[in-house]
Amino acid sequence: MKNIFYAGLVILTMAGCSELDQEPVSAVGPEAVFNSESGLNLYANSFYTILPDATDIIRADNMSDIAARKEVPDFFREGAFGPQQSSGWTWDRLRNINYFLENNNSDELSPEVRDHYNGLARFFRAWFYFDKVKRFGDVPWVSKTIDVEEDEILYAGRDSRVVVMDSILSDLDYAISHITAESDDSRSLITRYVAAAFKSRVALFEGAFRKYHTDYGLVETANDLFEQAADAAALVIDEGGFSLNTSGNTPYYDLFTSKSVVTSEVILANIYDLELGILHDANWYYTSSTYGDRLNLTRRFVHTYLSIDGTPFTSKPNYSRIGFPEETYQRDERLSQTIRTPGYERVIGGEIVASPPVFSYTYTGYQPVKWVLKDAFYDSGSNNDNIIPVIRYAEVLLNYAEALAELGTLTDEDWNTSVGALRRRAGITNGTTALPTTVDPYLQAEFYPGISDPVLLEVRRERGIELALEGFRFYDLVRWAKGDLFEKNWNGFYVAELNVPMDLNDDGVNDVLFYQGTPPNQLPGVTYVDVSDNIRGDVNPMRLSNGNRGEISWLEHISITWNDKFYLYPIPERDRLMNPELGQNPGW
Repeated sequence: MKNIFYAGLVILTMAGCSELDQEPVSAVGPEAVFNSESGLNLYANSFYTILPDATDIIRADNMSDIAARKEVPDFFREGAFGPQQSSGWTWDRLRNINYFLENNNSDELSPEVRDHYNGLARFFRAWFYFDKVKRFGDVPWVSKTIDVEEDEILYAGRDSRVVVMDSILSDLDYAISHITAESDDSRSLITRYVAAAFKSRVALFEGAFRKYHTDYGLVETANDLFEQAADAAALVIDEGGFSLNTSGNTPYYDLFTSKSVVTSEVILANIYDLELGILHDANWYYTSSTYGDRLNLTRRFVHTYLSIDGTPFTSKPNYSRIGFPEETYQRDERLSQTIRTPGYERVIGGEIVASPPVFSYTYTGYQPVKWVLKDAFYDSGSNNDNIIPVIRYAEVLLNYAEALAELGTLTDEDWNTSVGALRRRAGITNGTTALPTTVDPYLQAEFYPGISDPVLLEVRRERGIELALEGFRFYDLVRWAKGDLFEKNWNGFYVAELNVPMDLNDDGVNDVLFYQGTPPNQLPGVTYVDVSDNIRGDVNPMRLSNGNRGEISWLEHISITWNDKFYLYPIPERDRLMNPELGQNPGW
């Protein structure tokens, strides 16, 4: 098998590779690490930096079809992104893992102990490589440490995604079989069931990618991957002891704002702690008018949330002209636990204050509350200490349902225990115990015109809603070959007429008024938004779809034209110049 080297690894190797690869005069040698379980545990802690942190997760949907933001991402703008701007071709963490695997062979430890820690190392190698394959496609599979004189390895080309994905799944199978830890109350450590849950994610991704990207010629291998995804998910479901959180009045919202891990549902988490000074900036990102991407959901996506009786909201007469807040009533309860709707309150200066969408922040009216602590104390800087789930049981249920739906083997019982359970948690009263039999024409036309199976359509609906703003959407569209959804305009709630103040949270207090030209007389507490076609000679980025009424339209004058090259990132130019054998991904 051919291997490659890359700039970051060359630099690391020439600098001495790693502290564990040397014997400084004043330090003990590597045998002090590899001859004791405590040494192995200490070394294995270094692998955890491979996992995504809060920033990686809470920002990841800023490039998706479900959310508007302050500007079109450079990735989609002609001439703004290419090999010169690309990143991610870094490999130093891989060498750290491979060094461990090569040296964890001490006879002073039992085979079970060695195998457990090798299982951890191979889990993290799988995570590392899965990120690389998602981003770049073909990448080099390197399973050993490399010396600077090994030119035939350092400057070779890339291995195919088939080779790499087979190796990833082999690593995960090893991890599932050899990691001895089956539970961890902190939910911050890797257990056998973390590995199985992650395998369900990996195999589902690759199965769908091969099925829907037919130009790769790998369609016939997709079903095996769907079966592996379903089997891995079933292991977690049957043996892991997890369940959906149903405690309290807002069980979904609580998963993302709790300062202690919701251990029933969260399988793996990033732990943040005020006393330890380990904090993140979710509030600042989602509440600031100047910091972050000012991310907010689009109306097209909000329309996919079912009514509480299990029927599509879009089956209502004149649904497209129902205004805010009426459109939020009697809906899937996850809607009110994901965005600001009537009844949402915050603590400001010690007082509980009704908090409707704020148009100094939002562009569409659908302002997120997921991840956001209600106390405004957390709004400036990195102050958040709420837990960030990395893998949830809900995702495993969705992976299971989708894999079986793709195979055509999802049963009523499977539906009831997966998608049905998620919908019951969200307060939906019908359609949770048996497979759907009717295609929702809105969901099909607006999102998945190539899908005629009502079961698969509803599984995709559920995945979008349940995992919104958790960083899954971009790569879901990649694996489904649905990049064209990025071309959809960013739309907001319906405005029936100009110069009429709107009460957005139905508390009797007006909140916003839309006008064109000269604003009417100012009312206290009301935000005035100019939706004229042009302001001071420039195109106004916020307008109404029908001129003086209609849906809010944001940045419609800046179009996104999807190009299939976007399914993969380009190899960074600096690395390709150092090793021309890398080649370049198509279109870049």
